[in-house]
Amino acid sequence: MDINRGDRMVHLVSMSSAARGVNLFVQENIPPEDPRRAAPYLSGDVNTTLVQTEQGRTINIVYNCNNPRPYSRINLVQGTKGIASGYPDRVFLEGTSPDHEWEPIENHLQQYEPKLWREHGAQAASAGHGGMDFLEDLRLIHCLQAGVPLDMDVYDAAAWSAIAEASERSVANRSAVVEIPDFTRGAWASRPQLQVPGEGRLT
Repeated sequence: MDINRGDRMVHLVSMSSAARGVNLFVQENIPPEDPRRAAPYLSGDVNTTLVQTEQGRTINIVYNCNNPRPYSRINLVQGTKGIASGYPDRVFLEGTSPDHEWEPIENHLQQYEPKLWREHGAQAASAGHGGMDFLEDLRLIHCLQAGVPLDMDVYDAAAWSAIAEASERSVANRSAVVEIPDFTRGAWASRPQLQVPGEGRLT
């Protein structure tokens, strides 16, 4: 999304549900004499955070590690010409997909699958999180060995980490708007965009 490289996260609002899941688990599974049983667990079961970017994009972050459900990372990217969703992987492209119907992502892999995944996907598939852990480590090692900038830098780390603190402040203040610091001090507007590894300058 070009965060810190043409766009930046500006502010957020955050809301949490009641804290029931962990407290229920403790009451049902922790012995009465265990001190953990008396501790109050205050974190809401589900937290929903909306982030607004400088370019008018919206990022919807849903955090839920306390409630029972089938595994999913609930990935979804919506653009002006289409939408891609994960678990199951599917897409809809305006002018290409059948009207009002999802398509299997495999229908478009030949045209859109990144070179990095084409070359290493089979090897990565058996690793954690569907292969993403393998590819992230592969990219890190490549960048270090090649002496090129990492795909993620200290500005990314600071911006991503700030979401937790800003969300907590928003929740504590009835979902008030909380500003997200510009850790690049304005450089986000002119920093070069990252290319998809293998498809541009990061090879």
